[in-house]
Amino acid sequence: MDNPEIINRTRELLVDHYVFPDVASRVVAVLTEAEAAGRYRDATEPATLGKIVTEDLQSINQDKHLRLKFHAEEQPDLPSEELMAAEARRDAQRGMHGIGRVERLEGNIAVVDVDRLHPTSISGEVFAAVMTLIADADGLVIDLRKCSGGHPGTVALVCSYLFGDEPVHLNGMYERHSDRTTQSWTLPFVPGKRYGPDKPICVLTSAVTFSGGEELAYDLQQLGRATIVGESTGGGAHPRVGFRLHPHLELTVPVARSIHPVTGTNWEGVGVAPDVAVPAEDALETATGLLRERLAEAAA
Repeated sequence: MDNPEIINRTRELLVDHYVFPDVASRVVAVLTEAEAAGRYRDATEPATLGKIVTEDLQSINQDKHLRLKFHAEEQPDLPSEELMAAEARRDAQRGMHGIGRVERLEGNIAVVDVDRLHPTSISGEVFAAVMTLIADADGLVIDLRKCSGGHPGTVALVCSYLFGDEPVHLNGMYERHSDRTTQSWTLPFVPGKRYGPDKPICVLTSAVTFSGGEELAYDLQQLGRATIVGESTGGGAHPRVGFRLHPHLELTVPVARSIHPVTGTNWEGVGVAPDVAVPAEDALETATGLLRERLAEAAA
């Protein structure tokens, strides 16, 4: 394993791609100083080097998307976009496309566990089918307690089933390379049937909830569409690109940052704070209790 080459390539990619160029320069200095001090010299295993370098990458601003990620399985030697697509496709096929559970509880309350928001090009039909299935529920729980992230397009697709026909501005994304901000909106048309804009929703979160899962929770919270129940989330709001530096090491570099239309900011570093704070293991019971109270009030 050529550690000096891996460190050098890491520095180059940070300078060329990281969404915050000033932070990239400071992180490069940290890596250079650590290498000169021999910090990486004895890291002969990919997992060990990945762990040490990740600590240094995150030492300036604690960006959890910025890391040298170890993969137990050898990664294909592909361009970054194709590498990420291959990884997403493999994970989706092995994990029921990110859907952990769909269940109907007493009181016609639907529960959907979302473990990953895979790109719509891979899993869009699955999410459309699930959202159509729960459309006639009177209350909805979206369980994101195990959701490790996903794609903004899938966040928009899910949200499209939770509002009306009129498009709603969900989020903005500033990209360093284009120096432009693109907007994300709900869709005017969706396959199947909408749950709609009026029936109650609770979203469950934990400290594990991260990235795309956080965006789904944040968008619904800031737009007043859902009550967040559980714990503060992990705090990762910077979409990343992956670069293969070794058969078992992928450098993930954030290349953009979210800008929400309501807050003008995002959840990076602070997470999404719940509206009702309870331990993650109690969140489902708390949320279903809240939904039943609201449904009873509406019926009365």
